[in-house]
Amino acid sequence: MADNLERVPTVAEKTLRILEEGQGEYSLPDPDVFREWTARKDRAMRPKLMTAQEAVARFVADGDYIVWETNYFQRGPSALIREIIRQRKTRLWAGGKFTWVIVALLVEAGCCDRADMGFFVGGPGVTRAVVEKRLKVYEYSNLVMAARLRAGAMGLSFISVRSLGGTDGFKYSGAKIIEDPYTGKPTVIVPALYPDVALIHVHQADQYGNARIFGTTITDVESALASRKVIISAEEIINTEEIRHKPGLTKIPYYLVDAVVHQPFGAYPGECPGMYASDTEHVAEVLGAIYNDKVKEYLDKWVYSVASEEQMLVERVGLNKLKEMQRRATMVATEGYRS
Repeated sequence: MADNLERVPTVAEKTLRILEEGQGEYSLPDPDVFREWTARKDRAMRPKLMTAQEAVARFVADGDYIVWETNYFQRGPSALIREIIRQRKTRLWAGGKFTWVIVALLVEAGCCDRADMGFFVGGPGVTRAVVEKRLKVYEYSNLVMAARLRAGAMGLSFISVRSLGGTDGFKYSGAKIIEDPYTGKPTVIVPALYPDVALIHVHQADQYGNARIFGTTITDVESALASRKVIISAEEIINTEEIRHKPGLTKIPYYLVDAVVHQPFGAYPGECPGMYASDTEHVAEVLGAIYNDKVKEYLDKWVYSVASEEQMLVERVGLNKLKEMQRRATMVATEGYRS
């Protein structure tokens, strides 16, 4: 039977061929450099609770590449994003899926000058920033951005995907088309992603960073595994004994996490499934601000005029609205998971 098999060429006989290359920049996908960084991280089980102000000041530096899960309307780390804007971080490179609302806010605030976009709309402010060359945009897709983070989580320098090739987006990405060394057919490869900072909002966490997420996820775990620094914001801080009682519910382990922020309504104005629904009036307001080129006014009202998220929730939203959002939650995601 072996006599009927085609002999596989040796490495010396076959050279990998690059057939086409996108023109986009990309951060260096070197797994050895990332491994050296993570090898120096403190793996001890130490308390990491701090305020959003402290977490952003300590772990988000000017020029960092940041990713977040998921977006401004569904369990996104919106409070952390607003704190980054409030602290006026600069030269950030943003990457993620469904990113356009957050990117629009970061660009108007002068925080972001490069973006890997899985889904791009942007509005007049972002369009103007691109035309004026204050923002460079590199196109991928939601799926491909998720694949890049998975490659980083796996310790690879690139990953093969069955999409993006033959599109206009390919031209403005860091992707390449190569001759598959196994089949000889064209295949697309994209660079792995090793962000400087991952911002992840979760349902529950303990003081050490063991985090629980209930319901649908995208690349929360991959982002935590692939990033140098991880900031968790949590609706609830629970006892570590509860984590130990049901360890299978832990999605992100403590040793990946650098900071834990107790941030009730941290996904506002979006929803946190099972805990509260979105503020539909606010969602319409931010979308209107982006489409009507009034993001500055939006930021003045919701970010710059308050010193913290807590002040914003009290003075701009109000307890009655927050309770109404809780009543509209469609499921109780944490029910049955209590000790």
